[in-house]
Amino acid sequence: MTILGIDIGGSGVKGAPVDPATGELLAERFRVPTPQPADVDSVAAAVAEVAASFGGFDRVGVTFPGVVVDGVTRSAANVDKSWLGAPAAQIFAQRLGLPVTVLNDADAAGVAEVAFGAGRDQSGLVMMLTFGTGIGSALFSDGILIPNTELGHVEIDGADAELLASDRIREAEGLSWEQWAARVERYLHHVEMLLSPRLFVVGGGVSKKSEKFLPLIDIKTPIVPATLLNNAGIIGAAMAAHQAAAGPGGQHPGAIPVDAAAAF
Repeated sequence: MTILGIDIGGSGVKGAPVDPATGELLAERFRVPTPQPADVDSVAAAVAEVAASFGGFDRVGVTFPGVVVDGVTRSAANVDKSWLGAPAAQIFAQRLGLPVTVLNDADAAGVAEVAFGAGRDQSGLVMMLTFGTGIGSALFSDGILIPNTELGHVEIDGADAELLASDRIREAEGLSWEQWAARVERYLHHVEMLLSPRLFVVGGGVSKKSEKFLPLIDIKTPIVPATLLNNAGIIGAAMAAHQAAAGPGGQHPGAIPVDAAAAF
């Protein structure tokens, strides 16, 4: 079975066919800009445009930058508010004419990293954090995803954490890597206090420059850069679609619970 993975990001919608057994992209990924405003119809059209650039796939996995429960989008922090309560999996399935599985974007990236990347073979509580337009989080207990944690929105000094330490804020405020690393460290200390994870995996576009900030962060928990970089969301989306096709008996490392995403 060939699965198409599509990753909806704050700046781009990108996708590629994926071998879910190995996590390998089977073709060069295709990307279009995320529409502005990122409303339901415009994003669905962008997803369809990405899908139309490939052929020969049986199912589609799609990431979404917000909470996804049973294929319905329940939050919309960095996309248009028309997504609140939208039946995303059904909308995409109707546009593409194929079964579609939708899950949170950070969850998808974490699923890929736990199966094939920096979180592989790690026991206990592992936390994936993506720093980009916002801060996404994915939490795993012995390789099993606890979906929709949204820990990038914890409150620090009365404000949303991603308004303190996202990569978007680093760029908008012109912060040096040292200044931004201090903010990220403060955020990670707070998460350590709440959860005491065994490992932090840092992803998102900024992970390509991890050598500029990770050595500046001093926390108790081991912290490593993601290894799949910008392909993690695509791979994780495809894995979620494969899991949905296989049913509960076909779980793999990083498998999502049956009720964490819905396929239509």
